Amino acid sequence: MYLSFYGLVEKPFSITPDPRYLFLSGRHAEALAHLVYGIDEAGGFIQLTGEVGTGKTTIIRSLLARQPDKAEIALILNPRMAAAEFMLTLCEELGILVPDSAETSVKDLIDILNRYLLRAHSEGRRVVLVVDEAQTLAPELLEQVRLLTNLETETQKLLQIILIGQPELRELLARNDLRQLAQRVTGRYHLDPLSRDETSSYIKHRLRIAGATNDIFTHSALHELYRVSGGVPRLLNIIADRALLGGFSSDRHLVGPDLVRRAAAEVYGRRVLPAWLPWAIALPSLALVAAAVLLAWPSGDSRTVASGTPATTTANPAAAAGAVPAATAAPSAAAATTPATATAVSATADLPGALAAPQARTSTDDAWWRLLQLWQARYVSSGEDACTQALRQGLECLAQRGSFAALRGYNRPAILTLRSGSQTHAVVLTRLDDSSAQLLLGQGTLTVPLAALQALWSGDFVLLWKPGSLDTRPLSLGMKGEPVRQLRARLASWQGQPVDKGGSAYYDESLQTRVRQFQQRNGLPADGIAGLQTQAMLDAALPQPGTPVLTPLPGER
Repeated sequence: MYLSFYGLVEKPFSITPDPRYLFLSGRHAEALAHLVYGIDEAGGFIQLTGEVGTGKTTIIRSLLARQPDKAEIALILNPRMAAAEFMLTLCEELGILVPDSAETSVKDLIDILNRYLLRAHSEGRRVVLVVDEAQTLAPELLEQVRLLTNLETETQKLLQIILIGQPELRELLARNDLRQLAQRVTGRYHLDPLSRDETSSYIKHRLRIAGATNDIFTHSALHELYRVSGGVPRLLNIIADRALLGGFSSDRHLVGPDLVRRAAAEVYGRRVLPAWLPWAIALPSLALVAAAVLLAWPSGDSRTVASGTPATTTANPAAAAGAVPAATAAPSAAAATTPATATAVSATADLPGALAAPQARTSTDDAWWRLLQLWQARYVSSGEDACTQALRQGLECLAQRGSFAALRGYNRPAILTLRSGSQTHAVVLTRLDDSSAQLLLGQGTLTVPLAALQALWSGDFVLLWKPGSLDTRPLSLGMKGEPVRQLRARLASWQGQPVDKGGSAYYDESLQTRVRQFQQRNGLPADGIAGLQTQAMLDAALPQPGTPVLTPLPGER
């Protein structure tokens, strides 16, 4: 879907193991080198462990691609089976014909395998057994595998065995009844997740293999990928793929940390907050505690204490702790007159001509500066991505593709993506009625017919809304907490019922039914899950004084 948009020839972050995409960190290179060494040298067992998704299977595929001509590798991917089934599978992997009468006899199968190994040895061939997911092997089967290393000549073992599994394999081999096998392990290697620098190199490596000629992820996005994935390659692949899709949907050729967090939220099924946010929330509380301690400190008989202004609380702790500095420069659209106070109003049906005018200023930076101005918030064009800046000031982004009807439902000013010829424009929609729309352009506003706007609009938009709390993760049946209590109270207010501020904080079936009723009434998928769209629509249904809107309430016209 997004390949041509980013100039790629194939998907760079497929989770299917592909040796072409193998990225060798220091530890991965060492592990692969020892596995290759294990093929060439006779010995007992080699053990390779690593957490889920750290690249064990990819290393196996690379090992198979690099195997010497005189080596045969039997790979067993699912070893959860009985001893006879295991031996039969091993023979099948090596291409050994097994008579029907021997298929259920472990002894007969071992005899057949032994004859094959002796013949391979006489011909100068090495035989290697690789067992993936070895942590699932039953202790009885592990003992049977150990006995295979007894197949030997006077000078050499006939079968090299490589056990690959999750960290539980180490615990399994540490059992006292398996100490004979543990003593035959000649090499132990553990794959750790990638470091921060290795994560950046990993992402760039896969993008180059897929055909990328330019950087697609910003430097801060690469750091965010490491933070939300822990450096686990499989998680990196899944989250990076979703981030690319999000960038494509938002018409953004450069993926920032906000898209990475949204992708991670989709993967984990929960909201992923910026790294700075817990500190931003905690700092005001720490300041209040410090102030209280200072005020309560005993003054003594002969000492005086300088009085100070008592600390005050704010409805938006994130904004108080980390608001964007006022001294920073606004983008080029910032002139003496701000969008919030602009008075130049014109009406035209020639929207393409108006967008092409030099004074229109339709860059993404200009649009974000105008939108945040409507919310009395600040935007820094050279700073963090816009949604992170908005969140820092107590506002939440909602980006999606929809229609004018959807915009009316959210009833919030929005940035629209318009395409005129080969040019893409970002404009702020501030008013919307049945036949016309009002846009912010340059230092004034422009009123255009809906038909003219529809002809250029792709359907993509992003808007801001003010959540009741910083925790806006999707709420669903069975969840508990203050966000659930707030949701219950807001739905009661929407239905015109008395609001019980001490109501239940448990998301039960009755609350699920009320969420579905709200979703059906407002044209949302009635799944009973209060996600971002449902919460934003509920916020629009309960407007607060001073909130920017597309369609003013009757008393505000």
